[in-house]
Amino acid sequence: MTAQTIISIFTLVIYLIIIFVFNKGRVKYAGGKVGKVINLILVTVSLLSVADYVVILNPFVDEEVLDIIRALFRAAALSFLAYGGGKLSDS
Repeated sequence: MTAQTIISIFTLVIYLIIIFVFNKGRVKYAGGKVGKVINLILVTVSLLSVADYVVILNPFVDEEVLDIIRALFRAAALSFLAYGGGKLSDS
């Protein structure tokens, strides 16, 4: 196993733990600001995980296209978090 593979497996485990824990919290704290923050975190983590694992498409897609897709998903995650956080702070 290469170092990149080990890092990818480790980050996948971290992403799954975060999604599992916050999904349980979403059920417990449904509604209100806490529920909205949990939803923001879940969507952001999901978009970041897609950005990290777009590498799986490497045999099928050019490296430049993968970099663009990765950048778009990261930008989407951060934009979603910033916009949602702004809306929550106003309310």
